[in-house]
Amino acid sequence: MNVSKTSISNATSYQEMGEFWDQIKEVEFEVDIQSVQKYYRVERTLSDEIVLIAGLQGIGAETLLNLWIQEKISLANV
Repeated sequence: MNVSKTSISNATSYQEMGEFWDQIKEVEFEVDIQSVQKYYRVERTLSDEIVLIAGLQGIGAETLLNLWIQEKISLANV
């Protein structure tokens, strides 16, 4: 292990780090993530362009579509 201390336990060895974490109480919690997936048909040429644009921006096609849809909805002032 590096001579520097770890950020949380301030341990200088794996032994000290283990002793620190052995003293910490275990925490349990539930996460209720609700996500809905709905599929819409898109013409192949549009899909190809979406994939291309998303790739140029370094994001996935699904992310790009979600961003575009959010933008359009916010502009619609619904």
